[in-house]
Amino acid sequence: MTDTSAGPAAAQIPHQRADPLLETAVRYADERRWDVVAGSWLETAGGMLYCSCGDDDCPAPGAHPTRPDWAALATRSVRAVRGMWQRRPTASILLPTGRTFDTLSVPESAGLLALARMERMGLIPGPVIRTVDGRTEFFVLPGGSAKMPDLLRRLGWYPASLDLTSLGEGRYVAAPPSRVGTRGAAQWACPPSVANRWLPDAEEVVPALAYACGRDR
Repeated sequence: MTDTSAGPAAAQIPHQRADPLLETAVRYADERRWDVVAGSWLETAGGMLYCSCGDDDCPAPGAHPTRPDWAALATRSVRAVRGMWQRRPTASILLPTGRTFDTLSVPESAGLLALARMERMGLIPGPVIRTVDGRTEFFVLPGGSAKMPDLLRRLGWYPASLDLTSLGEGRYVAAPPSRVGTRGAAQWACPPSVANRWLPDAEEVVPALAYACGRDR
């Protein structure tokens, strides 16, 4: 496990929906030491919401990178993060995976079942995002994405048989309270807190996730 917090200042980041995006992004960078980058944003025209990218068929309106070098711009510098959101206050908050964490993603129903199972087992999960697409994204140590297929095989599961995916290097998650078009905002199913400042290894959470996905089929 690894420390993803800067210490006592990392007291639980509360439900973020009403917080300004700038201050939330700063807390992620300063308190959790996560790299952060500003993404696209939503614009209103004629009473309709549109993605800043201008694509009418954008699959993630208001919640995706805005330029090819987005990963190189991601930073945990508070000054740089403040500058991003001062220039674009409504930009989504994107967190690159494969750096301080990977994520393991399952359907929301399976994710909630897995969280209940982990609680019974006495396992403290890392932060968990509830996406607008009905999925839960579990934060684990970097490298978890690469480990997952072998872990599933060792547990007797064929990876393709489960709706269990992962995000590692070169990918990202849209962090709460980023909005995705009219579908709502990402939320924390398990928010960052002092209790989960140490991220679990994939080996600790994959058994519960696989079990829940198997039950959810």
